[in-house]
Amino acid sequence: MKKVLIMILMLAPLAAMAQKFGHVNSQEVIQAMPEYTKAKTEIDALQQQYEADLKGMQDEFTKKVKDYEANANTLPENIKQRRETELQEMDQKIRQSYQDNQQALAKASQEKMQVITTKVIDAIKAVGQAGGYVYIMDNASGIPYISPTLSTDVTAQVKAKLGIK
Repeated sequence: MKKVLIMILMLAPLAAMAQKFGHVNSQEVIQAMPEYTKAKTEIDALQQQYEADLKGMQDEFTKKVKDYEANANTLPENIKQRRETELQEMDQKIRQSYQDNQQALAKASQEKMQVITTKVIDAIKAVGQAGGYVYIMDNASGIPYISPTLSTDVTAQVKAKLGIK
């Protein structure tokens, strides 16, 4: 009896060290989500709208530049200077619109992806808690190696938690 008790006491620390580790490919999960597809479609549409707006502005600018160049020799100096100033302001407006559009596009993308990312993180936490995992690593974060024998792939469980096939 004493030997059995000693054996149990010696093996107890090993049992306590037998912790569960998991890994997930969050990019795969995110790209499988219908919310991602919808967000991507909305961002693409917004980008196309911004590009169309800028193209319209650039076309108008090009037209005015050609008109100015064609008539520059016949214009009085004060009108010439006014048109040059107008063209410079128009060029600056186009550049500013481009920067504003890029910032708005980045902000919209970040806001839409934040909601999706939060949902995935919550699902990973729920799978981790339900499965008794100590740590779930994300393959998408660039981890160079994860042992498939010591770590369980929980990607399918996270997808199931989110209702994705």
